[in-house]
Amino acid sequence: MTTAQTPVPTPDPYGAFPRLTDDQMAVLRTCGQRRPVGAGELLFREGELSEEFFVVLRGSVAVVEGYGGPENTMQLYGPRGLIGELGLLEGQPAFLTAVVREPGEVLAVSWADLRDLLVREPPLGDLILRAYLQRRVMLAGHGSGFRIIGSRFSPDTRRLLEFASRNRLPHRWVDLEQDTEAEALLRRLAVTPEQTPVVLWREDRVLRNPSTAELARVIGLRTDPAVAAVCELLVVGAGPAGLAAAVYGASEGLSTIVLEAVAAGGQAGTSSRIENYLGFPAGISGADLAERAVLQAGRFGARITVPAEAVGLEQEGGHHLVRLADGAAISARTVVLATGARYRRLPAPGSERLEGLGVHYAATLWEARTCRLDPVAVVGGGNSAGQAALFLAAQSPAVHLLVRGGDLDASMSRYLTDRIARHPGIEVLLNTEVQEVTGTDRVEAVLVRDNRTGEQRVLADRAVFVFIGARPCTAWLTGAVGLDSHGSVPTGQDAVGTAPAELWRHLARTPLALETDRPGVFAVGDVRTGSVKRVASAVGEGAMAVRLVHEHLRVVGSPIIR
Repeated sequence: MTTAQTPVPTPDPYGAFPRLTDDQMAVLRTCGQRRPVGAGELLFREGELSEEFFVVLRGSVAVVEGYGGPENTMQLYGPRGLIGELGLLEGQPAFLTAVVREPGEVLAVSWADLRDLLVREPPLGDLILRAYLQRRVMLAGHGSGFRIIGSRFSPDTRRLLEFASRNRLPHRWVDLEQDTEAEALLRRLAVTPEQTPVVLWREDRVLRNPSTAELARVIGLRTDPAVAAVCELLVVGAGPAGLAAAVYGASEGLSTIVLEAVAAGGQAGTSSRIENYLGFPAGISGADLAERAVLQAGRFGARITVPAEAVGLEQEGGHHLVRLADGAAISARTVVLATGARYRRLPAPGSERLEGLGVHYAATLWEARTCRLDPVAVVGGGNSAGQAALFLAAQSPAVHLLVRGGDLDASMSRYLTDRIARHPGIEVLLNTEVQEVTGTDRVEAVLVRDNRTGEQRVLADRAVFVFIGARPCTAWLTGAVGLDSHGSVPTGQDAVGTAPAELWRHLARTPLALETDRPGVFAVGDVRTGSVKRVASAVGEGAMAVRLVHEHLRVVGSPIIR
């Protein structure tokens, strides 16, 4: 066994490796148990669930990658160091192993007791959550976790990479075409290149081209939504609007289930930094905001399932029935539609072929790490494009912001345009459209055209980040609720004209403010006609929908549709 030890960062009370104070230790001791530990003892192991949270009292504990083989020490914890990362808090198997290096003593707190404690002690809870969120980012940057082995030209490889990235799961891609490790690894696993992609978990479990649902179950991401009884609130979509509905619904006592097809956070989850969201003066990444909301909803009892794609909405037995792509169905007394919108694809030749190979529709750490030393292009003139440009400019030598219109202020918030104008690494090209994206096995250049003069120019950008608007995710609702000409869902007064009169006669009312033309079915966020397209407004609508759900349930009593 070989061990490579990395430098131990100086503990930071506000960072990834805080050293707990006397007061914080005293709080944890109220619900924890002191436990002696010997050298070599495992506190938790990679790939296995842990039911306890640990703080070192005496001695030291190493968190290592590759336990039992060539080990890499990721972090060494001494007294007052808290051990673990986000996956343990969310009920996922551990991505690393914690092994005692120097004998001593630890404080062990059950996760159930810890969750109750953190409700009563918000400052301590925020410190732990902040540390765990930062550790997750560090794990991702290091390439820890499971490995995805496959070709960059394989749609299934790109599907698995996107799912892992969007769900912020620590992983590493072993590229068949460029990674020197690939051939030896496939030979050891007795897998041919034609049988890829495969996922390697814990060095001994091989998943052969797994579905996203199968991968989610193995990693511990998916919660089985099957319930024998009818739930009171079913939220379809886990972006800011859906997560807000889940938090408020569950906290107010409604049995709440949340379905998400891809990853919690929605489009906001792909944002590198949201700087105008109330309460976060330094800004917050979309991923951090989503993780906090997921933990908050779970603490109140909401059950969140990822991936779970809704494909149909029906009425059955006086309730709403949502059918899923895997054949399952969930019955609910009320439904909140929060499926949001999906980014429009770049229509330029070459972009579809190079998706995942330099053409991206998100700008998070996971996408940015592939082009840190290369110039990049950002396409779009809205806030998402501006946030992406600023984030990427901190890592790439040059960013070209390609805007089809002639005025950046027309569609972007002033705080972003001012920062972009001052940034020396961002070049704004107005009246500019992408004509073609070129490259053999990854993006090598971008051909752009000035839409006023017709002049063309080749940019030596090695990645393209696209933010050119979105379409509502409502194809699955055709025939179930009314849709407008853009595919959005009318609500309130907008839905009155499309609401079948017989469905509303016994209620003696018209649709409530966020209600669709079906009683008990509400729409919030980007999927709704007239939505503001801001995170804060989406959260507000999600919270407001729960109040309207209560109002509806008070009127209808037990049955919903008669």
